[in-house]
Amino acid sequence: MDSEIITTQIINIIQVGTVVLMSPLIPGIINRLKAMIESKHGASIFQPYYDLSKLLKKEVVIPERSSFIFIAAPFITFAAYLVISLVVPIVTSYPLPYGILLDLLGGALMFGFAGTISIIAALDARTNYTIMGASRSVSFTALAEPTLIMIFFAVAIISGTNNPYITNKILAGSASWYFSATHILVAAAFFMLLLVETGRLPVESSGLMELGMLDDAKIMEYSGKLLALSKWGGYMKNFLLMSVFLNVFVIPWGMSNHTDVIGALYSVGILFVKLLILIVVIVITEETFAKLRLFKILDFLSISFSLGLLSIIALFLVGRGA
Repeated sequence: MDSEIITTQIINIIQVGTVVLMSPLIPGIINRLKAMIESKHGASIFQPYYDLSKLLKKEVVIPERSSFIFIAAPFITFAAYLVISLVVPIVTSYPLPYGILLDLLGGALMFGFAGTISIIAALDARTNYTIMGASRSVSFTALAEPTLIMIFFAVAIISGTNNPYITNKILAGSASWYFSATHILVAAAFFMLLLVETGRLPVESSGLMELGMLDDAKIMEYSGKLLALSKWGGYMKNFLLMSVFLNVFVIPWGMSNHTDVIGALYSVGILFVKLLILIVVIVITEETFAKLRLFKILDFLSISFSLGLLSIIALFLVGRGA
């Protein structure tokens, strides 16, 4: 019995470690692949790790008019993503001991909580750019969060619960549900939302160009360790969303269903292969999609929300399919 508890805790560590340590690799691979498509050499896939390492060694500068919220926000959001990494399907098809803490809806609310904290911190910095970033973030979140909840509501209809592990087993074991109109529509809605949430929907510009500033604007006043935590938390958020999209919705196979460390490590390798496939799809989409005006993102999210709503309607009109 003691050995089972120890093994389970090790698997917990593997799951959280996978999210924390592998998440910076994903943007590194995406940026390198984009550079290759554009006939550029590009930075190393490990560049995000180098950037985080340099930031962790630099001095922290705090805006004069900010409060303790500005300092606490990166720690709170990072902790929120750590909690989510304990409860969603990453390396096992069965819930780990902390899996009972949150379901899909609870996870969506936790993502919303972390986003709200980051917006409050951006406002607390009291500069024009951070306030602009917070304002734009609120505009998009006002439609993104209901879309995510609509997607999880559709999943609840499929499985009869918001438990991601049960949804995974149903979709993995039932061809009629997997190829149903409801599942196809909800997966399409989630993919569109994923492009927006991970910043992979092409707009006028990213980085420090004012017309395209979104997440970059919110963290502009951060520096040193606080900036490192903010960026690392963003990487973890993207990794978690991608993992849920793959392991619950699109490729619900390949996760360990046995309580053993070797199976968990094997699942990490399978997840990495899944992520590589998704990265290729995202990069092709990003490179071939015509650049949008910034506030056309709201139209894009409206379509995603509509697909989520249609997935529920399809269940009553078509059923689960053949």
